[in-house]
Amino acid sequence: MLDPYQILGVAKTASAGEIKSAYRKLAKKLHPDVNPGRKDIEQKFKEITAAYDLLADADKRARFDRGDIDAQGQARGFDGGGFQRGGFRHAGAGNGRGAQSEDPFAGFGGMEDIFAQFMGGGRRAHGFDPGSAGPTRGGDVTYTISVSFVEACLGGKKRVTLGNDKTLDITIPAGVEQGHKLRLKGQGQSGGGAAGDAIIELHIEPHPFFTRKDRDVLVEIPVSLPEAILGASVTVPTLDGHVAVKVPKGANTGTTLRLKGKGVASNPAGDMFVKLKLVLPEPVPQDLTDFIEKWAKKNAYDPRKKAGIGG
Repeated sequence: MLDPYQILGVAKTASAGEIKSAYRKLAKKLHPDVNPGRKDIEQKFKEITAAYDLLADADKRARFDRGDIDAQGQARGFDGGGFQRGGFRHAGAGNGRGAQSEDPFAGFGGMEDIFAQFMGGGRRAHGFDPGSAGPTRGGDVTYTISVSFVEACLGGKKRVTLGNDKTLDITIPAGVEQGHKLRLKGQGQSGGGAAGDAIIELHIEPHPFFTRKDRDVLVEIPVSLPEAILGASVTVPTLDGHVAVKVPKGANTGTTLRLKGKGVASNPAGDMFVKLKLVLPEPVPQDLTDFIEKWAKKNAYDPRKKAGIGG
């Protein structure tokens, strides 16, 4: 993956709010739901999501900025230019006046410790524990994966690939929220004893027009002036397809319709709330303007006064 700052189009000094704003703007533009069948757009969406996953986590961002991890969130390993782990580096040949080097093993307790540190696990790495009577359990490994808004609400199966290139089908429970963690027993690091677990942390992608409040899903639907005044049947999206909804006569911006059971598929299921938004034609036709001018002279009214906020 490229530099996450470049992917999101922000400076390295960007605040957490600026990073979130940049991600939301790109996610709305590149979301697969608004670009069906576009594999190139889908790949870009995955890239911006991965970049946001890293930079939105303050600890991961700090480690990336220090160079401790790469853009995939993986620890930077031995680069062939000298072992730098633990704050030391083996120097190369001298300048002709004799070989000069720093002690590469200074501060370590012995060869067992050196080997364990080099392998990335301390004295207990890879099942070796000099103070234990038996083999140790392998370490847990944490992964972050992205799930769509719909997957989080309805649940389902998702195929993931772990760091060891092992592919698994995992179950996403219906109604999971941001940061929810799934534990996969025995899918972590191997050890002298039992293998550790894989911890899957879920990042929920924002949706272009759905939002969520607890078990309920909210969506704002534009309606035309004739539909609002005369009433109409309009098609609205839900988590599992489109349905027809009846707009009542005289509907206003803010009028909210309830679709029972169309929210999060929990137990009990949540509802979907459809909030109507009156949208005038652009530009407003002259004949409509003329009619409103005549009508207003005989039918003046003050909606602010009715709401109690008039001057």
